Amino acid sequence: MFYYISFLRPPPLQASIAPSEPILITPQICNDLRTEYFQEPADIYYSWSLESPNQPTPVITKPVKLTSWRSNNAYKEISVPRPQNLRGGQSWRLILSCGMTRKDQIIALDEQNIGSTPLAVVSMPVTFISRPQKGTKQEQITRSYFLRASLQQSPVIFDIVEQTSFDLDKKIWDSGIGLSSWLVQLYAGKLEATVLLSDLRESLFSRDNRNIVELGAGTGVVAITLGILRSKLDISGQTGHIVTTDLPSAIPILESNIASSRAFTSRIPPEAAVLDWESKELTSQVQLDTGLDAIIMADVTYNTSSFPALIGTLSRLIEFSKSKRNGRQPMILLGYKERHVDERSLWERVKEINVHFEKVGEAKGAGGNPVEVWVG
Repeated sequence: MFYYISFLRPPPLQASIAPSEPILITPQICNDLRTEYFQEPADIYYSWSLESPNQPTPVITKPVKLTSWRSNNAYKEISVPRPQNLRGGQSWRLILSCGMTRKDQIIALDEQNIGSTPLAVVSMPVTFISRPQKGTKQEQITRSYFLRASLQQSPVIFDIVEQTSFDLDKKIWDSGIGLSSWLVQLYAGKLEATVLLSDLRESLFSRDNRNIVELGAGTGVVAITLGILRSKLDISGQTGHIVTTDLPSAIPILESNIASSRAFTSRIPPEAAVLDWESKELTSQVQLDTGLDAIIMADVTYNTSSFPALIGTLSRLIEFSKSKRNGRQPMILLGYKERHVDERSLWERVKEINVHFEKVGEAKGAGGNPVEVWVG
């Protein structure tokens, strides 16, 4: 299980440049569904990051302790000091972290102990002006992800935007982060070499043409991580496709996150597409000429009533791919965190379509149920 710093009360979109007017926020540390508070005391530090598109390196103030989190003060309003040497018209993002270094402000996907401490959060820009408009509430947050696939390759920092609302398809879930981190480990060759993982690595990270479809993409962190990793390969000829799918309501934020990471996925950018599991027809974007090499899913099991539709979609994807690949099935990769034991009925039910899952790894996070990684 991972815990996330978030804003119960976010900073405003506009704030007065006058230091006499407080900037009030209410930070919280919760699980991904915001149903469990982090029970350990934790110091929260704040920094300000200047919005400056022409700046080659970000201007980020030194982290300073803001408060000590305890679950019994989860609704406490706190005043955040403004950036020093503030000028009117500037826009700054507020960063909250549980440490005093830049490393604490980002989520390092290449760390094996990812999520052992609460994950940092970044606000949308706060514009400082003399007469701010009242009631301009922020409705999105950002989290920054660090990825270094190997010591020989340049590191990448990319951002994923989430909604602050409770829309489940517009926020980060544990399995998305856990599976993304595991993919980095697989790419870097840090996992135990088995026949199954060798086959999966060939399906995902071969230098040949590869077609990969993701189900239930949400904010797109898994597909973007995969796109960054495949873009680092020395691929000659056709690169293949990464098609990341969800319901129509998820597409705007999914496309926005894909666009913001384009500098790192320019060779193999993920493609967002609508795929409704209830539909009996596959969308044209997933019907790729050479079939599918892999299907990826993260946190698709929380609603057991959707299992028939999910299994039906998997069956259609598998049968389509077999028709293009001389009967060969695509490999299936699943990131899963147990929320109810009934979810595990999926493992038995997919045997009906000749999918047999084997557990190959996990990400423990800060305790509680880990993110499990399964391959079928």
